[in-house]
Amino acid sequence: MLTTTALKVLEPGELEAALAVLDREPVANAFVAARVQVAGLDPWRLGGEMWGWYVGGRLESLCYAGANLVPVCATPEAIRGFAERARRQGRRCSSIVGPAGPTAALWSLLEPHWGPAREIRAHQPLMVTRAPSTEVAPDPYVRRIRKDELDVIMPACVAMFTEEVGISPLAGDGGLLYQARVAELVGAGRSFARIEDGKVIFKAEIGAATPLACQIQGVWVDPAYRGRRLSEPGMAAVLRYALHDVAPVVSLYVNDYNTAARAAYRRVGFEEVGAFMSVLF
Repeated sequence: MLTTTALKVLEPGELEAALAVLDREPVANAFVAARVQVAGLDPWRLGGEMWGWYVGGRLESLCYAGANLVPVCATPEAIRGFAERARRQGRRCSSIVGPAGPTAALWSLLEPHWGPAREIRAHQPLMVTRAPSTEVAPDPYVRRIRKDELDVIMPACVAMFTEEVGISPLAGDGGLLYQARVAELVGAGRSFARIEDGKVIFKAEIGAATPLACQIQGVWVDPAYRGRRLSEPGMAAVLRYALHDVAPVVSLYVNDYNTAARAAYRRVGFEEVGAFMSVLF
């Protein structure tokens, strides 16, 4: 029995307790919750470890430690414990991402050992909606991508990732992991695009998805088509699919300097409810 505070790697039998923590903040925790609901807590299937912070024998906070380091419902005391474990283990992640307050606290403890970061995005507004706006009509040409269209959607996905993150997803393993992720979303019916003459001009995906909340990601318009107001009706179309087929709450987070995107999302029906932070290596 854990009677004081303790940090440990969670085991598969602790799944129920982990899900109870994740359900406290279903929107903010959608990314980690979606992975846990599919893969459980086995590190091999999960793609990383799930660290648990216990207080008086009760699981209070989590930290997903995989390709991303993600604090979940993390108290200041838990953040210190997670930072110490991460420091001892050494950096294995490509980013730290999560709610802005805990993520900033975690990074402040890790920066002396892991810094400098390639880029820090300290304030990324978290936006949420439960109903689409009546002011923007969905683009009727935005549809689900078929499995046989993977070669059509991949160049747009690579372009979006490179533009957003600053590095190509094809680096390292030649893009095998990234292509597998794109294929997974296409296969799940969560990849959407408007295609004209065999070319993607707008795209977005429903990335993390749980019965309580889902998250739109990868919003992109072909540079040659920007300024034509394609993003708003395109997002309205994806939002319609998300609310109807996936979850009752839809979220996304966006860079604070992207004022045009923030305004477009507000017109589609989203409102800002908090902020995320990303530390990129």
